[in-house]
This record gives sequence, structure tokens and C-alpha cells, in this order.
Amino acid sequence: MAQFENTLYRFTDKKSSYKGIQQVKETINVNDIGKNEVLLKIKAVALNYRDFAIAAGSYPVGIKDNLIPGSDATAEIIQVGSAVSDLEVGDRVITNFDPENLYGQSKNLKTALGAAVDGVLSQYKVVPSYAVNKLPKDSHLTDEEAACLVCTGVTSWNALYGTADKFIAGQTVLMLGTGGVSITSLILAKAAGAVTIITSSSDEKLKYVKEKWGVDHTINYNTNPDWEQQVLDLTHGEGVDFVIENGGSGTIMKSMAATKVGGQVASIGFLGHTKEMPDIMSLVLLRSIRLRGIAVGSKQLAEELIRFVHAKKLRMPVEQTFGFSTDQVYEAYAKIESQTHIGKLVIKVD
Repeated sequence: MAQFENTLYRFTDKKSSYKGIQQVKETINVNDIGKNEVLLKIKAVALNYRDFAIAAGSYPVGIKDNLIPGSDATAEIIQVGSAVSDLEVGDRVITNFDPENLYGQSKNLKTALGAAVDGVLSQYKVVPSYAVNKLPKDSHLTDEEAACLVCTGVTSWNALYGTADKFIAGQTVLMLGTGGVSITSLILAKAAGAVTIITSSSDEKLKYVKEKWGVDHTINYNTNPDWEQQVLDLTHGEGVDFVIENGGSGTIMKSMAATKVGGQVASIGFLGHTKEMPDIMSLVLLRSIRLRGIAVGSKQLAEELIRFVHAKKLRMPVEQTFGFSTDQVYEAYAKIESQTHIGKLVIKVD
């Protein structure tokens, strides 16, 4: 069949809300697929807080008009261009968050999917062959789990292994909160031999994380507002080697106070953002802390992550799966907005 119908979602309304996302139908002409491109049948799309921020108009990078949202997909290749030699029909793949970031540091976020460039919340998508990473043929991951590797997984991997000073077994890693990046970082760090600490405002969430993923230490930052001191107590006054910091300016000072001299702070999110940025330079200098801004990561890092997850047979933390109907998509976005979930939310594409 030269042409077929593709059901997808676009921001057809200018409202600063996910309610501006509407389901539409468009035609794909398979004869238009370039020699270096592949046609994907999307199987699952994992959501990130970034997706809600884009819908709410608070994402700091420009958003294209009539955007197809979403960056994280698992797919099956159903057609390959004539010059594609490393992929074949039937391969399971995941998308690359930024198709143009093949290795090294990302130069900008303007080529990342689902913001300034159309994303993956669709039944089918045509992409360059280099814009995907192949999963092992005997991968243990479900489609929903594999989609979680794209942004959250690579971000977590980058935080631990993205510099020359990589994580070493036996080091200590602190995760803030129980969202997707924190739980994924916990899973990766535990599998690599870390001592792990996680924070939350909920004893119930902390109990769940302890039972399900075996975190070594938990801290409730509501009942322990000086939680950085508790981190120091747990590490015999030294502090942790790595911090997965997603609170932004609202938590950065405490995170750095909880970091070992010469340790690393991976600045990932902005959930606790305040209008004024605190003076962090004194702690950076006095404690020789390496503060890294993490903008997901490259295709190369994704390949490393896939190998590690496959070798260790790790499961990704999918909390809830939603359908592809408009109501279900809105429900998934509302859940992201509520920040009540533990782990990842995924949309199953029909």
C-alpha cells in the first residue's frame, strides 16, 4: 500500500495546557521515504515532566507551531530506505531524544524531539536511520519499559557515566524525589554497586521504594527539613559522591552541602525552582564540587545504557500505562502534572 492513514496528536489549540493537544489523522506516502530513512510503527511513548512543561508553556526552549508532542518511543521498523544497512524490517528500536546528538555534549536542544521539532505521539513516524537505537533481538524489556530508556534512562546514565570521572562501585548516590529520573538512577546505581539514598515528602512512597527497589537509605524531607545533615550523618560526615539533583534553585544549596569534597552534582530538573538563584559559588569552590548541567545525552550514551540494562536484565519503573484515546492521553498528562506518581507513565499506542 503506497499510502495509509496515520493517527497522531498535535497542538492544534494555542491554550497553555495539554487540552490543546488534539487527535488528528494524516496520510503517509511510503514512496516518499528517503534512502537513508526508516518507517517506524510506534508501540509505546513514555512521558516526562518536560512534556507537561511544553504543554503548559513553561519550557525554556522554543516550541514549533502545530507540534506533535513526545520524545520517547519504542517502535518496530516496518520499512527501510534503500541505503540503510544497519537496520532491517522487524527490528525493535527506541528513538533518540535528540537525533542530531550522536556523541559528546549536546550543542543545543533545538533538534530534540517534541519541542522545536515534531515528536513521536503518533502511530507511525519516518526518521533518519541514525535517529534510533536498536534493541537486542532477545531483549527482556516490554515496549513500555524500553520507551523509558530514551530520556529518563539516558539522563540517569549520563549523570553517572557521562564524564571521565565515572561512577565506581561502592560510591554513594543521592536521588531527590521519586520521579522517573530518580527511580531510574536508583535502579542503575544499585545494579552497579552503589550505596543509595533517596528523598521524598511521603513516608508511603519511601516505604514502597524501599520494598520494590531496595534503596539503602530513605529520608523524608518534610519531617527532616535539614535533610542534608541527615545525608552527612549517613555518610559519616563525608557526603555523597553523586547527587541526582532535580529540584533546581529550590534545593541546590542543600544538595551541594550533602556532597563530598570533589563530588559531582548532576543538575537535571527545575521542580523546586525559585525566582532567585542562591549563591552556590562558595560551596563549589570550598568543596571542589563539579556541578554538571545534564541535557539528556547522546546516541552513544543510549547505546551504552541499552547494553548495561540488557546485560543486567534490569526492569524499568513503569507505574501506569494509558491508552491512545484522547481521554487517556489527557489523563496521562494530568497524572504527570500532579507529580503523584512513582517512576514512569507510558502511553500504549494502538
